[in-house]
Amino acid sequence: MSPEPQYDAAVIGAGFGGMGAAIQLKRLGLDNLVILEREDDLGGTWHVNRYPGLAVDIPSSTYSYSFEPNPNWSRMYAPGAELKNYAERVADKYDLLRHMRFNTVVEGARWDEDNQFWIVNIADSESISAKYLLTATGFLSQPRMPDIPGIETFAGKVIHTTKWDDSYDLGGKKAAVIGTGATAVQLIPAIAPRLAELTVYQRTAIWVTPKQDVAIPRRVQKLYARVPLTQRIVRLIGSGILELLMISAVLHYRQAKFLNRAAEKAARKHMARQISDPELRRNLTPDYDFGCKRPTFSNDYYPTFVRKNVSLETTPISHIEPDGIVTEDGRKTVIDTLVLATGFNLWDVNFPAIEVIGRDDRNLGKWWRENRFQAYEGVAVPYFPNFLTLASPYSYSGLSYFTTIESQMKHMKRLFGEVGRRNASTFEVSAVANAEFLDRMTEHLKDSVFALGSCSTARSYYFNQHGEAAILRPTSTINAFREAGRFPLDAYTYA
Repeated sequence: MSPEPQYDAAVIGAGFGGMGAAIQLKRLGLDNLVILEREDDLGGTWHVNRYPGLAVDIPSSTYSYSFEPNPNWSRMYAPGAELKNYAERVADKYDLLRHMRFNTVVEGARWDEDNQFWIVNIADSESISAKYLLTATGFLSQPRMPDIPGIETFAGKVIHTTKWDDSYDLGGKKAAVIGTGATAVQLIPAIAPRLAELTVYQRTAIWVTPKQDVAIPRRVQKLYARVPLTQRIVRLIGSGILELLMISAVLHYRQAKFLNRAAEKAARKHMARQISDPELRRNLTPDYDFGCKRPTFSNDYYPTFVRKNVSLETTPISHIEPDGIVTEDGRKTVIDTLVLATGFNLWDVNFPAIEVIGRDDRNLGKWWRENRFQAYEGVAVPYFPNFLTLASPYSYSGLSYFTTIESQMKHMKRLFGEVGRRNASTFEVSAVANAEFLDRMTEHLKDSVFALGSCSTARSYYFNQHGEAAILRPTSTINAFREAGRFPLDAYTYA
């Protein structure tokens, strides 16, 4: 292999995180980059997921790049197809498509100490080399398949929500949905009217709050386009409300327990207005505190369970047979369609989603699992030079993923600016800075619902195998942005 890298940077993932990183790299003058994507198109989760009812689960005004507002959202909570279209427009405007390689499965990456660059191994293709490596593989990129005895024997149609089959006609079918997370909250109301029978298998109930969703009139869209400041104000107000009601109620539970209780009360009232049957309400009510598991918004989830063709099953599944599902009490429900809304596997096969080997042969995934999940300011790890992990422990800030993306872009600007000022070839976060950040985040988490609330029954993907809620950054969004632009430059070593 040549002693000179082929690319300035390799970005793994062509979702919004990867595109944000690429935009920032190009702004910094690093135009010789490649974006490697395992799927056949860009958009990340908004390309992979196409299930009925798919929509953004926070207001659209906050779910977009602040520097690239979209005045044409059709609803306050935009449907998934509009997010996919938005991703395509961003890629076109910022000239990202020419850097993207689709259907490219990255098997791993290794730091070449002799040549001081990264070697990226690609399935069925030659390896490439890059000075910098940025992984933007997303938090929800590895589907979780349920480990249920007999599932492989089921003779009917099996659909996982991440691989929805648009050609399959649900009309008149007897279906079962396994899972009642955020995806199921959107999916179940969308498919129930088409089915002859629907049985929903719930292991863990979910807190659902009212969804203030309305169509955005064309005149308002025109106003946003003509006077962008108006949309920025709406975004600011929406972000502030979400920060107060959702983030503070979860991460600042000790100081704002009343907000947590208020959110829980709102969810209970929302259910009571829509379901009169006390037994059904009891079965749909979580037995853990609000915020232990990501809550969601919906106006039609609860009413779906009142439909005559819909049944809620809370008895655990024993096994699956070729024509149905058997619960632990011996009852069998005959079905012809099995829908898996079983979410994603974060802590076993994500973090990182590929094998990453740094200095001294340190394996990132192995090191995280044998020690603790950690990343300085949610982006950098000791022993991994010229490497930024963008979907990483303690990186998710605020309720919108775009908050995380843009704070990381700000961190990149400061870091790469210093690399250029020093005319350095490599950067690496120091072990001391990383440890200090981890200790600080751990201390902040002591104020959260994860530490002080009742979360043991939540089965939340927030918690890793060490029992730590290591996804969310337990500070305010303002703090995340402030530190992204002011972190000590000597937190890194440069050579």
